[in-house]
Amino acid sequence: MKPSLQLKLSQHLTLTPQLQQSIRLLQLSTLELNQELERFLQENPLLEREEEEGEEGAAAAATAAAEAQPTGEIQEFDAATTSATETPADDYEAPPDVPEVPDVGDEPAREAMDDADWVDEGSYAGSGGNADGEDGDFPQVPTGSPSLREHLFWQLNMTTMPDRDKRITELLVDSLDDDGYLKQDLAELAALLPEELGIDEEELLVCLRHLQQLEPAGVGARTLGECLQLQLQAMPESTPYRQMALTVVKNHLDALATRDYAKLKKALRCEDDVLREVQRLIIGLNPRPGLTFSKEDARYVVSDVIVRKIKGAWIAALNPDAMPKLRINRMYADILSRNRDSSYQQLSGQLQEAKWLIKNVQQRFDTILRVSQCIVDRQRHFFEHGEVAMRPLVLREIAEILGLHESTVSRVTTQKFMLTPRGIFELKYFFGSHVSTETGGACSATAIRALIKQLVGEEDSKHPLSDSQISEILGKQGIVVARRTIAKYRESLQILPVNLRKSI
Repeated sequence: MKPSLQLKLSQHLTLTPQLQQSIRLLQLSTLELNQELERFLQENPLLEREEEEGEEGAAAAATAAAEAQPTGEIQEFDAATTSATETPADDYEAPPDVPEVPDVGDEPAREAMDDADWVDEGSYAGSGGNADGEDGDFPQVPTGSPSLREHLFWQLNMTTMPDRDKRITELLVDSLDDDGYLKQDLAELAALLPEELGIDEEELLVCLRHLQQLEPAGVGARTLGECLQLQLQAMPESTPYRQMALTVVKNHLDALATRDYAKLKKALRCEDDVLREVQRLIIGLNPRPGLTFSKEDARYVVSDVIVRKIKGAWIAALNPDAMPKLRINRMYADILSRNRDSSYQQLSGQLQEAKWLIKNVQQRFDTILRVSQCIVDRQRHFFEHGEVAMRPLVLREIAEILGLHESTVSRVTTQKFMLTPRGIFELKYFFGSHVSTETGGACSATAIRALIKQLVGEEDSKHPLSDSQISEILGKQGIVVARRTIAKYRESLQILPVNLRKSI
């Protein structure tokens, strides 16, 4: 065949850069959104946060208030070496009204729009950091607690051990894991050391005994039984049931884990009351002594939506702390309004990008609010009665009500959180599969898990409910659930099997 050129007309969907940006911003979490906006603020000089004007307005208002005070009051402030202009900017409250952002999708309308409107009226209300990234006050640096290694080294320096033993013990300290256990075998550890040091397994064992005498009790243990044994040995000898507890952790720890109380009573030759006290003493020990020294930074969730009950109706509202406040830079907008020649073409493009970003951020939060309010309307019984009243809900149902695509609803409900009187929940939490009932209805899987948790919490600890018994109880309530489904839901709730929930 000879090569030839052909013209063919066809239609296909093309995502514009503005639509691509809108989709990308919609699927970001609050933290990721703030990081993305910081990148835009650094790259686009026509985009800025709106806090600068608010801080200047607060300072001006404070100065005007100080000038309006009587002379005597001003003298009192001077005597206290306090300036009225030092009023913190946090006391200033911006006006709550937020104008609607004009539509920039229409080309003629965009050309006719005055850039000055975006300076004062094109912002999207919310809160954010300072424009220049600086805080008004000095940052608060938390005092760090010592790590397990530092705590043990400090105790070693206070002892009168020989220097050689101290160095070997410090080597063992460096081999501990985060829980305070020595998982590495002493023979393997001795083989890894240089031969010229002359450190054998026996010497390591002696230094390990020194390490196990340090605080916290149980550190340096190689097994769980040894850890519990070290903590019991550190207790005074007059502690009730201490000797019997030592016998259990040395020889019958597996029987205690499987709740084989008949075997334990036979081994200890005791009654139920004594065995119950021994079990309480062992349960009160710390199986991870080094965990108290672990440094884990707390991760906080900023809710995107706040749900309140107003006049008998549940209303969803956007959280102002999660909403950025953006606007067009006044100086650059004035320059572009006076000069529209080709030399300012790059700034014109950046101005258009800033407008798109402000509009897409507003559209993002508007979509989140619409979806959240629809979820609240469908799950209002949950807010009234809790998890047992959760109804089945799928993404398609919300998409059909709001006229959105399922993928859009999926992006909105991912990593977006809702603050309710019952706690903070991800929007995905309100969606779940359903289980058919005898009456032809449906029950949410979340409600079934809540019922299982409620039944287990109210059961007799001496005669706990099995999965089959729970299935029968739910069947009497009209909820047909198989035993294997009950076991799956129970495991997802981290509820132990019936044999491990049994008590004396």
